[in-house]
Amino acid sequence: MTERLVSPEDAGAQLAEKVRSGWAAGVCAEVHGTEPFRATVRLRPGVSAGAAARRLGFDVWHEWVEAWRDVDAARPPGVEVATGGMTVEGVRAAIPVELRVTGLDAAVVLVRHLGGPPVDLGPARTVARRLHAAGAVLTPPALRKACKLPDADVGMLVRAVEWLADHPDVGGWTARQLPVPGVHSKWLEANGSLLRDVSGRDVRDEVRPRLAVVHLTYADPGYLATGGRRHDAWTTGDVHDIAYAPRTVLVVENRDSRLWFPPLEDALVVEGGGRAAASLLAGIPWVRRAENIVYWGDIDSDGFAILDHFRRVMAAPADDGSPGRGVSSILMDAAALRRYESLGVSTDQDGRPIPPSSAHLAGLSADEREAYHAVATAGPAQFRRIEQERIPGEDARAAVRDLLRA
Repeated sequence: MTERLVSPEDAGAQLAEKVRSGWAAGVCAEVHGTEPFRATVRLRPGVSAGAAARRLGFDVWHEWVEAWRDVDAARPPGVEVATGGMTVEGVRAAIPVELRVTGLDAAVVLVRHLGGPPVDLGPARTVARRLHAAGAVLTPPALRKACKLPDADVGMLVRAVEWLADHPDVGGWTARQLPVPGVHSKWLEANGSLLRDVSGRDVRDEVRPRLAVVHLTYADPGYLATGGRRHDAWTTGDVHDIAYAPRTVLVVENRDSRLWFPPLEDALVVEGGGRAAASLLAGIPWVRRAENIVYWGDIDSDGFAILDHFRRVMAAPADDGSPGRGVSSILMDAAALRRYESLGVSTDQDGRPIPPSSAHLAGLSADEREAYHAVATAGPAQFRRIEQERIPGEDARAAVRDLLRA
């Protein structure tokens, strides 16, 4: 073992790190009245005999001993500078061997005394007491997450825990319908995991599911010639059926691209709704029965991530036992990237730079992956996005026809 003398400053840095990693467990222990925060720092690892002191240098040795005697003389309650007998230069003395701290307050005071950064445990203790008083299951990981929330969200978390204690059955509401006082309808979507951790209930599994609604546009020219409705919606569990069974289902992300898609034989255009809607589409029988399932999205990191996810959920067998299906794409490859490069942008709708992406998308083809890497690279990029709605619908129709003829 390397012979080393740990200075008060170095010990303070080590203790500060122990506080940073252990404050949540310490605060939980305070609330529960269990074993308090404890930390130890070895002060002279590898140094157990006078020969080591000689090698380190007697001047260094005496300066180090005096520094720790000063710390011991001014130590706050809960701090101990433990010593062990050691003979140096023929003199046996009690020499500091370990710093021992009991309690978070003692650790914080000592860290500050030794020159470390100030630590304010007041807000964490307040959050812990509020959650404990509400009957929450208080654990160090949950407390860490809760302390990262704004004060308003902490209040909502407390109210949600209290409300759930009085409502053992929430199956009559959707997640957005839960009438928790002072908690807005979308809060559960963002904080459902933390609420599960502190309440012991995953409310997202208890509430009734929202009925899935898919917006679609009929594109078959033969059907359109009958004067039937052009646009429609399909809802899970409803008795309404679509006007015809499509040979081709084209999934798009942009509403304008769906609403104004040009006529296309035996086709139906569905508005996707991002990754969250992929599982919904995968469970629709008439989507799975289509001969061709095609995806068209933005040429950007999000568009390729949606395509990759859609392929994975469609490849799995459906709940009714029907086999997995493949998904093709149009206008999302290297050729489309070059063809429409004049439409490329590098900032979002608020003028902020579009960030790169490091996500590995295993479900992309070679041509798709080339385009993905070009717009998502961490290095310089000519542009980061080509929005699908800016590409003419006639081009998309031609791309679908080319795909079907291939």
